[in-house]
Amino acid sequence: MSHSPAAPVPTRSRSNKVPDPTASFWIIKVLATTVGETAADLLSDTVGLGLPLTTLIMAVALAVFLVLQFRSRSYRPPVYWITVVLISIVGTCVTDNLTDGLGVPLAVSTTVFGVALLAVFAIWYRTEGTLSIHSIDTLRREAFYWLAILFTFALGTAAGDLIAEQTGLGYFPSLLLFAGAIAVTAAVWFIGRRGPVLCFWIAYILTRPLGASTGDLLSASTKDGGLGVGTITTSIVFFVIIAAIISYLVIRIRRDEPAQRSRLTV
Repeated sequence: MSHSPAAPVPTRSRSNKVPDPTASFWIIKVLATTVGETAADLLSDTVGLGLPLTTLIMAVALAVFLVLQFRSRSYRPPVYWITVVLISIVGTCVTDNLTDGLGVPLAVSTTVFGVALLAVFAIWYRTEGTLSIHSIDTLRREAFYWLAILFTFALGTAAGDLIAEQTGLGYFPSLLLFAGAIAVTAAVWFIGRRGPVLCFWIAYILTRPLGASTGDLLSASTKDGGLGVGTITTSIVFFVIIAAIISYLVIRIRRDEPAQRSRLTV
């Protein structure tokens, strides 16, 4: 019995555009979310640009790197991770604008961003049949991916601020809370081997408030419950670490490319 082939989905690239969730992936992700919190505060408050101008500048920069990311035909660590850092900053700014500029309660913004993220996932799954990051190999799937990432950062910022500030829990206990939730999620996967896609996205969302709590703990003054390191030092140190890991990834990819090409020609 023959089957007529399904209409092929137009592809933008031949390979997956998103890195595998290895240890380096999660390390950079937490560092990027921390920088998203401290860099937004650095530009808005310390440098004095103000929240609206900071949001505009970072949104323009994000748009530029999203274009570069979409035009790339494969995973390129510098472009990909700079895009993640910028989307982290923009997500922080969006939530801060709603909370500080428009007076939207954190509970409301958390709910709205949560519903928006679920809607993106629902449409993505209905359209593509998968939410796996191992198949971000078409233009449409990549668009769904980055839209979901934006809402995870905005949701994580709002939920993290809601728990850390309005409940009076504080930065360090909040950090432990989110780290514990990520550990439980990881245990569900590593021990039970259940729901890898769901576990990935839960962990991805939770790393945002974890990074925000880390950034606030390091940069906030001691009188506000922080360690007093400051936004400048925290941002610079984390940027340097991110750059070092990305450089290592680039070197490793360039080293492995000749071997991969030789296997393809055999």
